Amino acid sequence: MVNLNLDEVREYIANHICDFQKARLQSLDNLQLLKILRNKNPYLYKAKDVDTPEQIVRSCIDAHISSNEETIFGNWLEGLAIFINSKVYGGWKSGINGIDLEFDLDHIRFLVNIKSGPHWGNSSQVKKMIADFSTAKRTLRTSNSKLDIVAVNGCCYGKEANSDKGDYFKYCGQEFWQFISGNANLYIEIIEPLGTEARKSSDDYSDLYRKRLIHFSKEFNNSFTTNEDSIDWEKLVRFNSGKGNFKVF
Repeated sequence: MVNLNLDEVREYIANHICDFQKARLQSLDNLQLLKILRNKNPYLYKAKDVDTPEQIVRSCIDAHISSNEETIFGNWLEGLAIFINSKVYGGWKSGINGIDLEFDLDHIRFLVNIKSGPHWGNSSQVKKMIADFSTAKRTLRTSNSKLDIVAVNGCCYGKEANSDKGDYFKYCGQEFWQFISGNANLYIEIIEPLGTEARKSSDDYSDLYRKRLIHFSKEFNNSFTTNEDSIDWEKLVRFNSGKGNFKVF
């Protein structure tokens, strides 16, 4: 084990946070209103008394951002975790399906599946992860039958009351960052450099958000409003749920 150099962590964040920012900008720039509307529930909008095009458009954009950015940033945090572990324990990005990180400590090979937060999947997805762990263990033991292997589901934020799940361990938040680094305070120490670098690109993102909101509002008005500029609910529902290809123009 090598003590973690926090300056190296700050440098990694400074050099790589742009990858996250570029990905979220690209995701927002590639957004298509009609594609989103086909996957939204128009009855819910009506039940919530949403009565202006801008309300629907803003809701669509914000919902996309919320779900998409969680995935993008989760992938970025995975890279940060692997980098930190490589510096402390010599870990590496795994080439085994379903495994993100491998490292050796105290004669144990740890297989780590990294997720953003603790509530990342349903029962079927958890079963798939357990199956991946089992397959990985068999694969590794084929070449080294004496290898002691421990499977871990690591979550970058949140808490888990019972870490021992039988087939694997689940470490979240502080426990996860300490597990991969040996530093009990790392979960706090990475927050400040993240915020410092994020401020540098926030203006670009805010500007693009405004442009997409204006563009989509115009597109919605042209496609799903009446002559009185109110929402044409029948046309919106036909587009979303009607049989066949319903053209909006």
